[in-house]
Amino acid sequence: MGQKFQYDESGSTFFYFLLSFLALILIPATIYYWPREKKRDPEEESKKCHCPPCIKKREFQKNADPWKGPKNFLIKLVIIIGWLLLLLLAYKVSQFDYEMANFDPYEILGIPLGASQAEIKKAYRRLSLILHPDKDTGNEKEFMKLSKAYQALTDDEARKNWEKYGNPDGPGAMSFGIALPSWIVEKENSVWVLGLYGLVFMVALPIVVGTWWYRSIKFTDQVLLDTTQMYYYFFHKTPNMVLKRVIMILAASLEFNKKHNSEIKERDLDNEEVPQLIKKLPNLSEKNKEAPLCYTYSIKARAIIHAHLSRIPLNPNTLEEDRRYIIAKCPTLIQEQVNCVNQLIVLAYNRRIQRLPTIETIENCMKLCPMIVQGLWEFKSPLLQLPYINEDNLKYFMNKKKPIRSLQQFAQLKGDERRNILRNFSEQEYDNVMKVLGNMPYIDFQVKYEVMDDENPTEVTVGAIVTVIVTLTRKPMSTLFGDETVKDNNLINENGVDGDAKEAAAGDTDPQVPVIKRPAWLKQKRGGGKKNKKPVKQPKATAAVVKPKADESPVPSSDKKKVKEEKSKEEESEESDVSDAETNDKSSEDDSVQKSQNEDDDQEWEKFKKLHEREKALQGKSKTSHPVHSPYFPNDKQEYWWTYICDRKSRTLLTVPHYVTSLIDQEVVHLKFTAPNWVGVYTFTVCLRSDSYIGFDQQKDIKLDVKAAPAEITEHPQWEDLEEEEGSAKEDAHESEYTTDEDLSEDDD
Repeated sequence: MGQKFQYDESGSTFFYFLLSFLALILIPATIYYWPREKKRDPEEESKKCHCPPCIKKREFQKNADPWKGPKNFLIKLVIIIGWLLLLLLAYKVSQFDYEMANFDPYEILGIPLGASQAEIKKAYRRLSLILHPDKDTGNEKEFMKLSKAYQALTDDEARKNWEKYGNPDGPGAMSFGIALPSWIVEKENSVWVLGLYGLVFMVALPIVVGTWWYRSIKFTDQVLLDTTQMYYYFFHKTPNMVLKRVIMILAASLEFNKKHNSEIKERDLDNEEVPQLIKKLPNLSEKNKEAPLCYTYSIKARAIIHAHLSRIPLNPNTLEEDRRYIIAKCPTLIQEQVNCVNQLIVLAYNRRIQRLPTIETIENCMKLCPMIVQGLWEFKSPLLQLPYINEDNLKYFMNKKKPIRSLQQFAQLKGDERRNILRNFSEQEYDNVMKVLGNMPYIDFQVKYEVMDDENPTEVTVGAIVTVIVTLTRKPMSTLFGDETVKDNNLINENGVDGDAKEAAAGDTDPQVPVIKRPAWLKQKRGGGKKNKKPVKQPKATAAVVKPKADESPVPSSDKKKVKEEKSKEEESEESDVSDAETNDKSSEDDSVQKSQNEDDDQEWEKFKKLHEREKALQGKSKTSHPVHSPYFPNDKQEYWWTYICDRKSRTLLTVPHYVTSLIDQEVVHLKFTAPNWVGVYTFTVCLRSDSYIGFDQQKDIKLDVKAAPAEITEHPQWEDLEEEEGSAKEDAHESEYTTDEDLSEDDD
């Protein structure tokens, strides 16, 4: 039996192929690409600020993409045409007649398998009277099928072939159907088919893949590789970099160079406008001869960044357009700067490079991000982040008795005091100020540490892996309105800890002692509830029975009864005392069992919390937190935070800065570092920095009393996961890494 390939002559199966192929493309395209209008939430609209810079920013964002309307219309039109074509194909497929393909003569005649010739003829006559075309109920197609079925069953050979092979003509060649129309393989059309094949697979596909590959190798997480290499060079060259130097490196990013980024616009007016802008900006260092800091694009970007931080208005048709593009790129570039400095610190710990960047360098990079978002220099008052507040209004905050220098202090004032300070504002302006202030973050920054997987998690020994658990609880600033009892946060200033933080660090309270709150469903009554516990009585001495002597009179019978009654009472009291002692022993045993059960519950709850936090840490990072009031930043911004641990005395970084991008209500971060290799008391600082607001940074000190490891323990079990990363140079690095409190006191003496 041979083989035979059959192409679709009628085109029916090819339409099935087109129908399924179009549906596979059209359904996901409709879900993901159909333009959707964002529903306006009245509550969110009421929270928005209506100051002139915010209104101007929203208008610009609305008109930023002039082709958005036509593009959405074109996408809708293409999707609608695709669905109409899909419905047309589905209707055409439904009209195909496959009844002849499923030909069964017994079923057509309505007779059972193996019927006699008489039954076949009788059924044929009966149905022919109904289906004959000359009759009123006739049907030509059905009558043709009936005639074919009658011929197949009245011919003995055809009937045998049907019953044996399922075909009146006998066994045929094995056929393979191909769901392609026959005109594709016709000789006349071969040139066009091969030309289309070569155009798609040999020209278009390599171009698309090559373009994607060429662009992908130029970037690392949306930053050019050449820019990242430049960051490494300058941060390694200058380990202790000041803030203005960081701005110079940021402005020299190749994303602002026309040769590396085609979106950059160079105009003839730049030769006039940029020098005029430079004259307004002091300390720009435009005469620096170091490449690429001396290049024209770098000087222009630096001048625009300085103008942005000074809130100098620019030409809306030229430099203002460049400012929006440059400032929108800066947060991503600053995050790359932080990563580069951190990598250099790791390399310095591993003795691969000689110069170790200081903690001030990476903190200056972090400090620059909120400056860019708010359009404000670091030395300016953080009150300027509120709408309508300018330099002239700041004098009203400088009361001689109680000057207001932070946003938190301003929020803690009573309503009439705040209104008195802003008495020159209208009601609408004052409402906008309070709306923005109330939506700003108030972070409850809690820190505790432990040594996981050790028998005593609160005791730190030499070389142990210390896990610092940072709990961030975000509340709106409106919770502080009128609440003067809340002290200022431990704000970070240039010299380290603020005054309140120093008092807290030197107080009697021990901040590093972990406080564990148990859930309500685990809170049980100690000692099995309230019980009337009786004190344990000592058993009384039994009275001796004294026999009367001969010269003494015998005891009367009535007295004998009294003596017996007294004895029985004493015995009952002794028995009751013994029973009381037994019940008290049982209650004490119950108390000990209950305490052990509660301790087990605490341990189980802690294990559950740690497991839940680890699972949450392994999940993908979200990029949604809370919107930032940033009228001078061209795009919408979400609140993000950096948290890390450092040693202020040796000016070194202990952990990689963790970038918190999903702080909505509460976030728990685990920061791990290796305890020093020498016994002593060490003070480390846990820092929290905002990348969106100025004046919201916090820090807390933790004291580690590092003790010697037990003699039977040669190494900690946590080292098993970190041996490959740490390397043998870690021990030598600790000698210069940390400074103990004893060393500091000796230096003071």
